Amino acid sequence: MGNARKYDEDAVLRARVLLLGSGRLDLAEELGAYRVLAEVSPRAYLPKLVGALLLTGYRTTVPGAELRLFAEAVDAARRIEATAVNRVELLRRALGAYERELFTVGRRAEGRAVCEEMYALSGHPRLAHVLAEEGRHREAAEILRRRPAAAPGFPPWDVYEAAAELSAAGLHAEAAEAFARTVGAGRRRAAEKGTPPPDLAWELIHHARLLEDAGRPGEGAAARREALDVVARLAQRDGSGDPMTSLWATLFVLSGRSDEPVATPEAPMPPFGAESLRWSPDVREAYREDIPVLEAEAARLTAAGALPRAYTVHRRLTLRAVHFGHSHGAAPLLRPRFDEGVALARRLEDTASALPQALTDRAMFLVATGRHADAHADLAEALGLMDASPIVTRT
Repeated sequence: MGNARKYDEDAVLRARVLLLGSGRLDLAEELGAYRVLAEVSPRAYLPKLVGALLLTGYRTTVPGAELRLFAEAVDAARRIEATAVNRVELLRRALGAYERELFTVGRRAEGRAVCEEMYALSGHPRLAHVLAEEGRHREAAEILRRRPAAAPGFPPWDVYEAAAELSAAGLHAEAAEAFARTVGAGRRRAAEKGTPPPDLAWELIHHARLLEDAGRPGEGAAARREALDVVARLAQRDGSGDPMTSLWATLFVLSGRSDEPVATPEAPMPPFGAESLRWSPDVREAYREDIPVLEAEAARLTAAGALPRAYTVHRRLTLRAVHFGHSHGAAPLLRPRFDEGVALARRLEDTASALPQALTDRAMFLVATGRHADAHADLAEALGLMDASPIVTRT
């Protein structure tokens, strides 16, 4: 026992000397010192140990090391005394890194348990995204509806997510009311600045879908007409080239949820309505891996003349193309996909639903890329197909 105690004291002394030295330490040396000192001075060194473990986990190139390092960071963070000012934030950061890595390696049950701990700790909404991925939409909606409304001037992600989960849970009226908040904010910005923001156009289109799902077709039609007026006003502005945004991409990908398989714990699907960075790594990768399968299916269906089904599969491919490449530089690559969708919809014998959808899809893409005049032409045609009455718009 004496030798062991002497060894411990020597290790502590070496660690203190190392940290107090004038030379610059590499991360491995610093981490080793914090591991030793956290055992004898936990109040001072456990927070430093957590930070070093997380940083090492993010930087490591050793296969499998991330999971071990993040697990150790969680253990260290849990050991920080409960009254420490930064304990909750450090534990939340450690749990967040750990659960992401658990999902990456396919350990969903453990990842979900970590998210439950995060939610109990600080009300972090990550659990809602995981529940949504597994088809537990009502539980996800309950978590998301408790959050305060998004602060003015910030992207309305909270509203998007809450409305998406309420809709998926079959609470269509509540979903429409929830989403009305962000539409109202867009209208206020338009009134204040004298010109509407582009996001108001695609938010009105999405609100129209929610209203129609809630059994309020007249209000849905009015929202679509208001969107057309917004696009007409945007077309009056000089210049173009507004960059695509993740807001448009999120709502566009959400619009395809009904054509995707139903999410289950055994076969999770993306948390449609949430920003792509909030998807679990395993779900994002599965969504990507679907692309070659869908491409083969689309080719087979088109060759067989099964055009309605080919159109649906092509749209699912377009949704994925947008999700994985919605940055402004990808616009020239995405445009042909929307053009092909419209061309395919025009070939269908019954274009009553597909063509208005394809035209609206392309119109919102064009708004997102600053091609407002072209967007107006597409949206006007789409609404003309959906409504027999003549459309009067500003030109």
